Amino acid sequence: MAILEVKDLFLNFGGVIAVDKLSFEVEEHSITSLIGPNGAGKTSAFNCLTGFYKATSGEILFQGKSVMRLKPHVITTMGMARTFQNLRLFKNMSVLENVMSGMHCRTTSGIGSAILRTPHQRQEEKRILEVAEECLDFVGILNMKDRLARNLPYGDQRRVEWARALATQPKLLLLDEPAAGLNQVEKEQLIELIRRIRDERKITIFLIEHNMDLIMKISEKIVVIDYGRKIAEGTADEVKNNPRVIEAYLGKEDEEAV
Repeated sequence: MAILEVKDLFLNFGGVIAVDKLSFEVEEHSITSLIGPNGAGKTSAFNCLTGFYKATSGEILFQGKSVMRLKPHVITTMGMARTFQNLRLFKNMSVLENVMSGMHCRTTSGIGSAILRTPHQRQEEKRILEVAEECLDFVGILNMKDRLARNLPYGDQRRVEWARALATQPKLLLLDEPAAGLNQVEKEQLIELIRRIRDERKITIFLIEHNMDLIMKISEKIVVIDYGRKIAEGTADEVKNNPRVIEAYLGKEDEEAV
């Protein structure tokens, strides 16, 4: 069963086409990747899926429901979470507070409850703390929970962002270049973590990534786009041997030279 269905997605900016009639499906509990050369439209497509951009036309169905005109926080509440290519942490807040903020979409207490410290509000606050600590433990940095986010090494800041996304309790997790800036050891740890998220938490993974070694190791299905349009789709072996994919990455002359 497809947890995400994209049909003829089209996005343009004043005549510049960023996503061109893109269609694909992400199967539930799968690890699927979206790849393509720089400027191919990958992040634009992600932004449409998560409500940061409003697509010009097409359809996006998440668990059979359209998310085309919904705001990002509503889509998150439905169960689709994402990380960003560039870190978006609250750097002057603690690691724990950053992850706790991810639970906001799962809370019901209002300002009045917080002021009056009602039993429901206290119970909910306890639950937020428990979930945040559990997510930090899952990604391996619970011992850093009281440190300011800005004081963590880059690789650990990435883990904070992943923990915060997990705290939203998603069914589908979109990762935008999760390996960017990581060293080789951290990339291997990321592969293990992505598999654990899928296998232990039963969360579907959909990612953009430029690191082809990581993509080929982890992906069960790969969708390739160029100039916003899908040019290939299939397994790692099918995609890496596809002439259109080789041409998109290497160019015609390089392809003939190989």
